[in-house]
Amino acid sequence: QVQLVESGGGLVTAGGSLRLSCAASGSIFKINVFGWYRQAPGKERELVAAISSTDNSYYADSVKGRFTISRDKAKNTLTLQMNSLEPEDTAIYYCWGHIVLITTGLGEEYWGQGTQVTVSS
Repeated sequence: QVQLVESGGGLVTAGGSLRLSCAASGSIFKINVFGWYRQAPGKERELVAAISSTDNSYYADSVKGRFTISRDKAKNTLTLQMNSLEPEDTAIYYCWGHIVLITTGLGEEYWGQGTQVTVSS
């Protein structure tokens, strides 16, 4: 059906930058909302940033001004540019999408496998 594949995680020192990418493939008619969640050890998964099909974006308060989300509708890809990283940003980052399938015309939620981001102090 649909696969979301992330790339770009890694280890960085505080103040550094990382760029996460997500590529969606499969029976995709439309991606309504594309976003990034993260989950730190011992914490609940939280929405970091999201972007709609009309390019309206949302950012969690903790990342506003530091992270930028963007998408390429033609390629079904999503990017999260993370600047001024802090140790508190350490987490597994998951690509998420609410995607309408060609086969069914129905929208469903899909998740990537996650990519680790570690920020050292």
